[in-house]
Order: sequence, then structure tokens, then C-alpha cells
Amino acid sequence: MPDLSGSITALYIYPIKSCAGLSVSSAEIRSHGLLYDRQWLIVDQTGHFQTQRQIPHLVWITPSIGAQTLTLSAPAQPDITIPTASSDQHFTTREVQIWQDRVPALDLGPHASQWLNDYLQVPGKTFHLVQFDPRATRLSDRQWSGDQPAAVQFADGFAINVISEASIALFNQKRLEHDMDPIEADRFRPNVVVAGLDAHDEDHIKTMVIPTVSGPIEWALVKPCPRCQIPDIDPQTSISDPTISALLSSYRQMPHMDHAICFGMNGIVHTGAGKHLHVGQHWQATLNL
Repeated sequence: MPDLSGSITALYIYPIKSCAGLSVSSAEIRSHGLLYDRQWLIVDQTGHFQTQRQIPHLVWITPSIGAQTLTLSAPAQPDITIPTASSDQHFTTREVQIWQDRVPALDLGPHASQWLNDYLQVPGKTFHLVQFDPRATRLSDRQWSGDQPAAVQFADGFAINVISEASIALFNQKRLEHDMDPIEADRFRPNVVVAGLDAHDEDHIKTMVIPTVSGPIEWALVKPCPRCQIPDIDPQTSISDPTISALLSSYRQMPHMDHAICFGMNGIVHTGAGKHLHVGQHWQATLNL
């Protein structure tokens, strides 16, 4: 018998790392996470990845995914639609760095680069939009993933991020106690939001299984998610609100994580690649003993 059970209440993908996310009703699971999640990345002229930590208004770039195209929208900018690596276009390879990893990526070309330069306008920098090369391999830290190699694309380090509704509700309760407005789940940029848990029960889950008619999807939750300042950035204004990190620090510092402020859990996919998640799906979980 499972230790816990519940349902999926929201799904999110973030096609371009650190840009606007998309709320979806269903998503295909792959070995590296949800299809299209962090499949694209913005890098500077040195190949180093860019995030809202350096450029807060990245949050205003909204992607739309077509069959073989990616459309970018941003305030006061004309939309641009560019072919992706799923098309028959030829793309040059550019080596990029994301955290400690250097991997080859596919450069989506000068038109995308010019659009990013015109919008971002960071002195001394030029930008490129790249797509994860399907021939490349990037793996999660084996310290956390264990013996099974765990694929990841341009996410920080793991295929999937899971947060419970109850954890978000507790955080918002604390905000209300301090006369602050509640925030939405997507501020924490999860992939999967679940109901059926008490606040932060996800910290103690070992595996989650989602039954489907074609077989189960299973992932393991392997590492608490340390939080940087990105949840502080209001996606409507791109202005940082440090009260979010300050409030989290008052009750979510984890001694076994070198006192990092953690919220939600990072996971790796065990089985189910090619199957689909849906909002409303039932899940079952086993706990770490």
C-alpha cells in the first residue's frame, strides 16, 4: 500500500530557462523532465547562461511553442518566430556553460540573437538563443541521483520540481500574518503542484507513481530545492521583493543542506518516458524511512 496519495493540481513548463512559464493542462514526460521544459537557454557571447539573477526582465519574455517553431514575445517588441531544431533547418553548435557543466547546444541563429540584443540591452553583452542538443548528455549530480544516471537539460540540476499546495498555503498564511499579499505557486517555478499532502510532506517522499492506462510514471524526489532570489522577482513588474526570501529564511533553513533555504523537492524520472501527465491525475507515494 502507498504511504500517501493525492492528485496533481497544476503543471508548468518553462521552455526558455528563466523566462516566463506556461501553465498547461497536460505534459509529456521524458527522461529529462517535462517535454519542452528548459529546452532553450539564453547565453551571452562567452556561452555563459543568463537568468533573472542577472537580468530580471527576462521574466517578461513569453515563449509560444509551435510544431517546429518558437515564438518570442516581450513588451514593446515585435514578436519573432524562429525555426527550432525539430525542423529541417541546419544549426551551428555553440558550447555553453550552465553552472559547472559545459555542453554543446544548437544556436538558433542571428535573428533570434538580434531580437534578444534589442530587448535586453545589457551594456557589454550580446546574446544568443540556444536549444539543448539531443545528441548531448547532461546528468544530475550522482551524489543525489544515486546509481541511476539521471538526464537533465537546462534545468538547474534535476528533471522535475514538485511542490505541495499545502506548502504554498502555509507560506501565504505567514505572509498574511505579516500583512503581505499572497503569491501564486508559479512564483516558485515548480513543474508539478500536488494536493493530498500536509505542508512540506514532500520533503519526506521517496518515490511518486502516477498510474496511466499505458503503464505507470514514476519519479524519485532526491534533493530539497535550495532557493535563490528568483522567487523574489515579481513577474508582473520584474522588481525584486526581498520579503519572500526573508520570510522563507525564518522557517525553511535546512541544517542538512548547509542551512540553505529550501522549498519544494527536486526529482529524477525513473520510468514512464513518452507517457502524459494531466491535471487531476491521481498519484501515490512512498516515504523515506
